[in-house]
Amino acid sequence: MAGTGIEREPCPYRIIDDAGGAFAFGLVGGGIWHSVGGFRNAPQGKGFTQAFSRVKARAPILGGSFAIWGTFFSIFDCSMASIRQKEDPWNAIISGAATGGLLALRGGLKAAGTNALAGGVILAAIEGLNIAVQRIIMPMFEKQQHPNDFAFPGAPPTAPYDNTG
Repeated sequence: MAGTGIEREPCPYRIIDDAGGAFAFGLVGGGIWHSVGGFRNAPQGKGFTQAFSRVKARAPILGGSFAIWGTFFSIFDCSMASIRQKEDPWNAIISGAATGGLLALRGGLKAAGTNALAGGVILAAIEGLNIAVQRIIMPMFEKQQHPNDFAFPGAPPTAPYDNTG
């Protein structure tokens, strides 16, 4: 993305990168989720065995679902960047809506429309939070790292080891 300081893979390779990252994210998250559920619902003395069994059976499925979502999202994101000839938050918002709609299309047009709206709203919230972090929170961290750069212009410089104030 332009201006974020985060370099991403160029578009054809970004799809594979995002699919793998989404799979890993779903696998780890599913591993945590299903291990807790397996442990809690296991008979007495069988918690770890049940948790391990449940993670083996279900975490890869969740990882695959995340990978499918990530793959379609990246395909739409790259397509929007190519069509619009720019990288901005609108690409992600439109891609989230298109992904949500496409993945729910088997349920009919009403389900696809509802999920497209939800996908667009969720991505708009994520992009809005991303912009807020870049414009509000990051400058605050920069001020903490370089306090003299933002000091009052008429104030004398402070010594780095001066404990007087």
